[in-house]
Amino acid sequence: MGDLNGTKLETLRGALRGGVVAPDDPGYDEARSIYNAMIDRRPSAVAKCVDAADVRTVLAFAHEEGVELAVQGGGHSGPGLGMIDGALTLDLSAMNWARVDPAAGIAQVGGGSQLGTLDHAGHTFGLGIPSGIMSTTGIGGLTLGGGHGHLTRKYGLTIDSLLSADVVLADGTFVTASADNHPDLFWALRGGGGNFGVVTSFAFRMHPVSNVGVGLTVWPVERTQDVLRWYREFLPTAPEDLSGFFAVLAVPPGPPFPEPIHGQKMCAVVWCYTGDLEEGHLEEVLSVVNEPAPPAFHFSAPMPYPALQSMFDGLIPKGLQWYWRGDFFDEISDAAIEVHERYGSALATDSSTMHLYPVDGAAHRVGADDTAWAYRDAVWSAVIGGIDPEPANADTIRQWCVDYWNDLHPHSMGGSYINFLGEEEGPERVRSTYRGHYDRLASIKRTYDPENFFRSNQNIPPSEG
Repeated sequence: MGDLNGTKLETLRGALRGGVVAPDDPGYDEARSIYNAMIDRRPSAVAKCVDAADVRTVLAFAHEEGVELAVQGGGHSGPGLGMIDGALTLDLSAMNWARVDPAAGIAQVGGGSQLGTLDHAGHTFGLGIPSGIMSTTGIGGLTLGGGHGHLTRKYGLTIDSLLSADVVLADGTFVTASADNHPDLFWALRGGGGNFGVVTSFAFRMHPVSNVGVGLTVWPVERTQDVLRWYREFLPTAPEDLSGFFAVLAVPPGPPFPEPIHGQKMCAVVWCYTGDLEEGHLEEVLSVVNEPAPPAFHFSAPMPYPALQSMFDGLIPKGLQWYWRGDFFDEISDAAIEVHERYGSALATDSSTMHLYPVDGAAHRVGADDTAWAYRDAVWSAVIGGIDPEPANADTIRQWCVDYWNDLHPHSMGGSYINFLGEEEGPERVRSTYRGHYDRLASIKRTYDPENFFRSNQNIPPSEG
């Protein structure tokens, strides 16, 4: 690995429009901080790119100096894949912009953009795309992993709305990947993670979404089995205008929740409804929440889609300790339900949680081999998150998550959403995530990154020629 001394970094600084932050510079600790405070790594420098020219410059510099490279977009990576001790981080966060063409229904989005940027730009035109559930998530990592959220049942995965991507390859070549141009690369980008290049911008087909009906329903955690048995039957048969992810949690201390239930362990569904919001209709649609058991609390109201997207930003802000794992499920078995109740009743901390995101509906109408996402037959994508503000609780939240996952995994489909994998889970977990697509991805990797230059990711090494 090359050594980045001051002279070399000054050369890089002079070649970039963006900045370079080194360990002795003011702002270094901020530049290396990411969403997950459990990750504390010290890169040799952070190069802040503002355009594709900066990206090409940083890649050429890394090659010339023989330094390891990591690429960071929104910084939400659970295992902190955008930071490596002693390596150079290519930071895209300055490329946080969105331009919407309402007549064409297309958005162009910078590679370092956060979801809130696109949500804001599209909302004024009544347009949006299916994406994550937090406005601070980076759209780059989310999209390259596949992307799911509140609108997935209605409009599919994030990658199902992707039209093209501008990509700087490992050798500095700039290409636009689409169905007609570099189609193999375009296939791989839709779910294959950051293995194939640095995406400097995305083009998305947008969909009608303006105000949505939002619902929050919580039941006592001891009713988890009743609620999940109802939920597993109800939601897959519900109209695709209605989505709702299931969670176990401790009730946050604040509105809209009443004080008597603050801190209590509960199970919950967070609803999103894209149908008719005429007076009384949302309440009628969500009247079903009384069927499994009487809720401890229920709230519903129309609100702008960006408000739903940012609803959880304040509850789980940047700077908490995180440890997560995930899996796909095609059913919620009785045995899995027992596991959810047991661990939901014994949350590691008040911030720890588990979510089951529906990935059916429109996502199932895309062919199994049409994109690198290999689980078109999954019905739910689960993530278990051990979360806490205190570093002293890091081992506690990690162990709770690992134990929960170990007990739940035998009831899963075997693989996970790539963005929910931990760094240390190993290459076999990556392979299981891509199923029969893995060999094709490895072959495309050989074409576009034969030296595995982009390897600080859930890595797919290039196949042998």
